[in-house]
Order: sequence, then structure tokens, then C-alpha cells
Amino acid sequence: MKNRLRVLRAEQNWSQAELGMRVGVTRQAINAIETRRYDPGLPLAMKIARVFEKKVDDIFELEDKD
Repeated sequence: MKNRLRVLRAEQNWSQAELGMRVGVTRQAINAIETRRYDPGLPLAMKIARVFEKKVDDIFELEDKD
């Protein structure tokens, strides 16, 4: 799953740890999402979207599998 998390976080000048604290996960979890090693579940994706005042679809995008 592609995501804009790193860009949005940088725009806010937040560290991975700060974003993690705001959504209730570890810095390592934020890093795993940013590097596409972990896809967040819907509840976490919705928390992240709420923190950035965006829609989930504005942050996360499914990749087409051809």
C-alpha cells in the first residue's frame, strides 16, 4: 500500500515518535508503515487521517496488482 505519511509528517515537523504518540503506536510502527513493511488496519488508518485532518484515501492508496 502506497502512502503519503512521511511527507505529511514532515510538513508538520513531527518525528516518527511524535506521530506515534498522537495515534497510540510506537515509532517503529510508524517507520514500518512509511517504509511499506506494514499496512495499518482501518482503525489505525482512520486515527492517522484524523490527526492530519485528511481522508484515509488522501493518505493511503492501494496498489494495483497486475
